[in-house]
Amino acid sequence: MSQAVAIRIQGTIQGVGFRPFIWQLAKQYQLSGDVCNDGSGVLIRAYPIPDLHRFTQDLRMHAPPLSDIQNVGWQFFHWHQPPPNFSIRASCLDGSQTAIAPDAATCPECLTEIFDPTSHRYLYPFTTCTHCGPRFSVIEALPYDRERTSLREFPLCPSCLKEYQSPDNRRFHAESTACPDCGPTLMWRSHCSLPANLAPLDAAIEMLQQGKIILLKGLGGFHLVCDGTNEQALATLRQKKRRMSKPFALMVPNRQWLAKLVVAEQLEAAHQLLASSVAPIGLFKRRDDAPIASLVAPMLDELGLIYPSNPLQHMLSRALNRPLVLTSANLSAQAPMLDDEQVFKELASVFDGLLGHNRAIVTRVDDSLLRLDSSQQPIMLRRSRGYVPQSCSIDESLRLSAPLLAMGSDLKNTFALARQNEVILSAHFGDLAPLSVQNQYQSAIEHYLKLYQLHPQWIVLDAHPGYYSHQIGQALADKLDAQVIEVYHHHAHVAAAMAEAHVKASHKVVGICLDGLGMGNDGALWGGECLVADYQGFEHVGGLPAVALPGGNLASRQPWRNLLAQWLAFVPDWQKRWPEELADCPVQPLSAAIKAQVNSPLASSAGRLFDAAAAYLGCAPHTLDYEGQAAISLEQLATRISDVPTSMPVTLMQKGARKFLDMARFWQAWLNVQGSIWQKAWLFHDGLAHGLANIALQVAKERDIKTIVLCGGVMNNLLLRERFEYYLKSKQIICAQQYPCGDGGLSLGQAVIGAAKLKAQQV
Repeated sequence: MSQAVAIRIQGTIQGVGFRPFIWQLAKQYQLSGDVCNDGSGVLIRAYPIPDLHRFTQDLRMHAPPLSDIQNVGWQFFHWHQPPPNFSIRASCLDGSQTAIAPDAATCPECLTEIFDPTSHRYLYPFTTCTHCGPRFSVIEALPYDRERTSLREFPLCPSCLKEYQSPDNRRFHAESTACPDCGPTLMWRSHCSLPANLAPLDAAIEMLQQGKIILLKGLGGFHLVCDGTNEQALATLRQKKRRMSKPFALMVPNRQWLAKLVVAEQLEAAHQLLASSVAPIGLFKRRDDAPIASLVAPMLDELGLIYPSNPLQHMLSRALNRPLVLTSANLSAQAPMLDDEQVFKELASVFDGLLGHNRAIVTRVDDSLLRLDSSQQPIMLRRSRGYVPQSCSIDESLRLSAPLLAMGSDLKNTFALARQNEVILSAHFGDLAPLSVQNQYQSAIEHYLKLYQLHPQWIVLDAHPGYYSHQIGQALADKLDAQVIEVYHHHAHVAAAMAEAHVKASHKVVGICLDGLGMGNDGALWGGECLVADYQGFEHVGGLPAVALPGGNLASRQPWRNLLAQWLAFVPDWQKRWPEELADCPVQPLSAAIKAQVNSPLASSAGRLFDAAAAYLGCAPHTLDYEGQAAISLEQLATRISDVPTSMPVTLMQKGARKFLDMARFWQAWLNVQGSIWQKAWLFHDGLAHGLANIALQVAKERDIKTIVLCGGVMNNLLLRERFEYYLKSKQIICAQQYPCGDGGLSLGQAVIGAAKLKAQQV
């Protein structure tokens, strides 16, 4: 009997080449024993016992690039008869505490093979290895082995099987590996006549060269694709998709093309972000002479750009050598479709041909979206492919005794699973209003619960009873016999930023939370708040005063309504100032409705305040084409300024114990500014940040709080964020970067609040 050691490793370590790495490391240390995947991670049994400190250092330092080691522990045991060598054992099913790797963009080695005419995988569009390719989007159950993925329908040929079984090969246990002899194949379906002998890829290339629109099947969904330099193709796509001005993303072939589109000061950071294994869409400042169709991003100074992330995209990009529009395949206000027959039937009038394949889509995964801040650091706007399902660790003092599910919000929805001291956010689902999105959302929750083998005992809901996420969560709680925890919207925003920054549970912060709408603990509609908060609770200490939302939901689509509401409340002589461009708006009957409180609920929404300012300056249409259009235009107007003006005066007013921005004086000061519309736009951002920062600083001083959190979807406005940082520079500032600061990160905040409330009940 010999003393040996069992080393347990946890984290993102399955499907990334971790076991062959351990096999090679064991050879270096001259160890015998074995390594296997199981539901808790990776387990190494080793004899003789190595220098564990040095062995752990080598583990962490040389681990495969897609792995993420979160914990290493060991215990000694007596091995009756250690094996003579080191081997890799088959996976064991005994629970699911391991992490799943996100999908990863095609690695350089695979890319070389794809374009090497002597390679067996030459121009094979499903080439992957343990360093790249689909992971989360193809997995159906854990542990991550081929028979539990969508690749199980494609048995490996002798050549691929040999690679798969060789520990010294980079395709050792690469569960999605395949080749032309055994893997998925392309297919082409078209409404147009083409030469019968054209291969599927060649047919798609021919269509795109003719200015047609094709439907491209990817790993986690379908994309509509057309030539991004062809004005007519873009006009046709916008008409057919009923998307008049919302910008499209462009897939650019390489850095040379990127340099033609992005300003020089952002080029290097843009290339590094797009060339990463995540391969997200990035928002970058466009060059004035960018050689693309004007309809790609009408009237905008930024472009959403992406590099090819899988072999098929690389092959299309290299063949055409031009930017291609890459946009989700869905009709307006509907979920992206995942079924081949459904998408071919329901989008038949939109595209001219479908370049698909015979591998099923298991999980919807959208492209992630990031933006560079002034220091060229990426900020998360939409978190999906490449990041999901990586987890966020929370304060150990909030460790859960049983699983918890947080349902998220109704816009930019994500949900979250929490177990022990980690939270796993889902991919982006978007607006839950359409029934098709609700169905995908509920199916995804079922898939995650099955995948991670979790039965949540608590379900956390946004407190607003009218939210779809609230209603679906309540029904699910009844079905699962789980207890419900209700969380207020803006508290969850603050808690999400705190959780990302790993703020301790014992710490309080002042949160400045600016967004569209959410229900407060007084039943009112909030959206411009200052809170004193920790994970367990919060106190509302002020912010923006509430004004009417004339027409209810219409106010979020027609900015001029918010201008009218603001001016009725704060600008006595508003009729003398009303812009000529808005003269045809029905202001008199709407004014009467506001005064009579007919369909005009009060709300302190920062989003609607931005709409009002944009309407006054004429940079927003009467009716918006997409969410945030007015605020984006206002920020863009402000950043075009050449001479920064002197800050305008801002004042506060006290209402009981709360402090509010004095909007009557704010509007008076702003409207009386003698300057260009660019200066006025900049001063609006500066004045709003100055006033709300003063509230936060005063409250922080009174409560002896050192940390201020900036959160809510309005904080995606980089100019506003920069002005807040300027006025709050005496404090520690927290603002989300790795998770969306808007509703896309709300489920993270809900989960950690739920954990804190449960912990408080146990005390």
